[in-house]
Amino acid sequence: MDEDIRRKILTLLDQHRIMTIATLRPDGWPQATTVGYANEGLTIYFLCGPDSQKARNLARDNRVSLTIDHDTPQVMDITGLSMAAHAQAVVDSTQAGKALGLLMLKYPQQDSIPLPMPSPKDVRIFRVTPTVISVLDYSKGFAHTDLVTC
Repeated sequence: MDEDIRRKILTLLDQHRIMTIATLRPDGWPQATTVGYANEGLTIYFLCGPDSQKARNLARDNRVSLTIDHDTPQVMDITGLSMAAHAQAVVDSTQAGKALGLLMLKYPQQDSIPLPMPSPKDVRIFRVTPTVISVLDYSKGFAHTDLVTC
């Protein structure tokens, strides 16, 4: 992977904390949901309820598509990421604790709200490993995309 593209991907991942992730429902239709995330390099972590539709979908088929972007008043300022990836449940308690810690770092204001921190046994934590990444950058031309295979 080209180092400039890698830096651009990491910058976009680090600048944001929500993504839209699409999983596959039993009937074959994609289900898109917005979730909070944290990343360590190109590896992305998110959590959901253990009995949620996302968790059930991923138990059947671990393929996901996701987008990370933001609203902008000028169309030519659009930047973002789109990924094809695989999501695996994090079952190791040490890795689960680390993932929760990374997620909480993305939400430092959470400390001021008296909500209990979820434990790994209360949630389902997923590690997302990208296969293909599209880096969208309209400043390089309308709908300009750099495609990266991981």
